[in-house]
Amino acid sequence: MKKVAQNIVFLFNDGDGFASSVADAFYPIPNSSRHQLEESFELSLDQYGIRDVKASGSLIHFIDNHGNYQVSVLLMEKHEPPVLVCAVATVLSMIEEVSLGIPTLIVPAAGLTSKFKWESKTPIADDGKVALHGVQIGPETDVTRAITARTQKAPSSLQIIYEPLACFLQLVRVLKLPTAVIFGRTGPSLSNKAADEELEILYEMGELLANVVFLNFLREKISWNPGNASKDTITKEPWKALYG
Repeated sequence: MKKVAQNIVFLFNDGDGFASSVADAFYPIPNSSRHQLEESFELSLDQYGIRDVKASGSLIHFIDNHGNYQVSVLLMEKHEPPVLVCAVATVLSMIEEVSLGIPTLIVPAAGLTSKFKWESKTPIADDGKVALHGVQIGPETDVTRAITARTQKAPSSLQIIYEPLACFLQLVRVLKLPTAVIFGRTGPSLSNKAADEELEILYEMGELLANVVFLNFLREKISWNPGNASKDTITKEPWKALYG
């Protein structure tokens, strides 16, 4: 990882195909000067005494005709505790080091609906439409401001029960990195199929992100099938107490 854009879409590639499918759906706007550059990375965890595992992943950069990195999409490979927190911290540290300015991190959390919990009395649209919610952390930037303006405020009862994201959010709070997390819900009349709802959330989220960072989001490039993804329910694990 030698360079990243100031605006970074951060995805956890946890093996269900969601992250790679999202990354593959972003394209430069037609007739724009931007082109794509892909690379992989491996970062040492020696400083934590971990020598048999590296923090790894891949990057897709969108670069203009002057060689300026406009947007980077980062897919981080899956890690389990206790390596997880070390790997995420290492990647975030490297991003700070090589970013062209103070980085803004954008985390689309579609595909993770089962990994959020909120009180059942929390209002939700009843017209079948997707409701996108945003969580802003750290200093405000143009991108986080734009996302906040186009999403609803996250319910105060929101609990994140997806370990990689909970760990990530704890670290960006400590590092005071500008961050926006987007997740979505649907009203009851949209569909009786959870997979259809997940895809509709993904489409809305992808189009929002594309508008904010000036990319093109192609629905037809989405190959992710939520019906085949893991449907893990809430897991009662002690790590949840660490992240809140």
